[in-house]
Amino acid sequence: MSTVVGASLKGIGTGAVPVLEIRDLAVSYRSGDEFQRVVHNVSLQLRPGEVVALVGESGSGKTTTAQAVIGLLAENGRVDSGAIRLNGTDIGRWSQKRLDSIRGSKISLIPQDPTGSLNPVKTIGAQVAEVLEIHRQGSRRQIEAQVIDLLARVGLSEPELRARQYPHELSGGMRQRVLIAIAVALRPSLIIADEPTSALDVTVQKRILDLIDGLRKEYGTAVLLVTHDLGVAADRANHLVVLKGGRVQEQGPTAEVLASPRSEYTRKLLADAPSLAKARHVRRAAGPRPGTGEHAIVVENLVQDFRLDGGRGTFRAVDGVSFNVPRGTTHAIVGESGSGKTTTARSVVGFQRPTSGRILVDGIDVTSLRGDGLRQFRRKIQLVYQNPFASLDPLQTIFQIVEEPLLNFDPMPKEERVRKVHAILERVGLPQSVIGRRPRALSGGQRQRVAIARALVLGPQVLVLDEAVSALDVTVQARILELLDELQQELGLTYLFISHDLAVVRQISDTVSVLHSGRQVDSGSVEDVFLHPGSPYTRELIGAIPGQRSLAHACASTHFIGAAQ
Repeated sequence: MSTVVGASLKGIGTGAVPVLEIRDLAVSYRSGDEFQRVVHNVSLQLRPGEVVALVGESGSGKTTTAQAVIGLLAENGRVDSGAIRLNGTDIGRWSQKRLDSIRGSKISLIPQDPTGSLNPVKTIGAQVAEVLEIHRQGSRRQIEAQVIDLLARVGLSEPELRARQYPHELSGGMRQRVLIAIAVALRPSLIIADEPTSALDVTVQKRILDLIDGLRKEYGTAVLLVTHDLGVAADRANHLVVLKGGRVQEQGPTAEVLASPRSEYTRKLLADAPSLAKARHVRRAAGPRPGTGEHAIVVENLVQDFRLDGGRGTFRAVDGVSFNVPRGTTHAIVGESGSGKTTTARSVVGFQRPTSGRILVDGIDVTSLRGDGLRQFRRKIQLVYQNPFASLDPLQTIFQIVEEPLLNFDPMPKEERVRKVHAILERVGLPQSVIGRRPRALSGGQRQRVAIARALVLGPQVLVLDEAVSALDVTVQARILELLDELQQELGLTYLFISHDLAVVRQISDTVSVLHSGRQVDSGSVEDVFLHPGSPYTRELIGAIPGQRSLAHACASTHFIGAAQ
């Protein structure tokens, strides 16, 4: 069978026919005794060396479409109709055994989650070698040499060492490079990249996308890029396919779709994409608001050390960070993983005592608080976490979740608690019908609104938002950011906004601190820091924001031009 397959796919990459052609694809998932259609008559083509991006929100059908192409639908999924042609050969209904003969050699997948996609008990070298062994690419010694060459080719330092290490010993970006090495090992004609950088910091994301782009150019590989990030798609794709509810809303060359979107949904996606949209937040001067003459947050020379395991000394996570936040404004702390931004936020909220330095919130020295004083401090400052799926008690109703902070402080009549809960849920735009539901019955955006309501029910003046919109789809994210802006304007709230997404920071923040390895390398108004970054690290962060290539071309020619075009 493998001989027949090889012959039938021999023409891939010649350009005579598309590498991939999907025609009227329909996919369903079984729920109980019935099948629910989730992909409806999707069609697209992909030629050698091209990048086609499938773009859409969660539930749009983009990942299901990609999984159908490589034959990795969930057990309850099926292809109902349509064709999936690889170099003219319809593989849509091939058996798993037959598909195994071309996976890796003709078509490969770069999955989204580098942590969950690698075997934790096998070395990196063994996992890269596996695809070579399956397809019998030489002797054991030859395969070992190929593994080292592949790890070096994807930019891993000390490839011989990496081959002997296990996944937990590598960073997220390094693990993603390993997955790319596996995907390109046999130089397939088609690579499906399913959200390959969504969990990575912006600079690591850029390096990974540059790597995929370089390998595509070197090998002439076609890439089907699955992404919710329009900025990434705008920079990297020749062709866009916009999906909603399993249906194609529109498709065409990247430049044309971005310059003149025909569907209302595409226009909405573009308007909501922070990396493609202009800042909509009206920023105030980087000083106290008129009439207040004070700062809501003052951080002076903050140092935070942590003791290493086994008594091997200490690790300095935050080293001399200082900033002031004028009352009623938004200050962003940005940086990559390990920069110290979340540690700084936890110190401001009073979750941990700094090693040294001073923190004032609403005039209160947080570092001096103990016992009930620290407890009462929670009235003034509240934290909204990153993940609305994990931060809400799944066993409580929405009413109980929002009511709980009221029960933790001064007693008040039940009627007053009910009134407060109803009022704050209405204020964050949630219908009264959600009150008796549990979190699992709500969407991600609704859950985050519940988390914001819970934080606001005590009437705090300061909210610390720790990556509070990073887990949300772009349109949901945009609505939450609009809500936060409205609440700030109406209630005079002060925000400390923790984020790795500079595009979002540019939209909503007044001032910003850039952290790198625990140190503050830039600070000031958003305009000043973005237009005149003082450190090479900040310049690298700003340069890595996706979508800038398209914006630059748009400014020059009033058209969006896809970078890969």
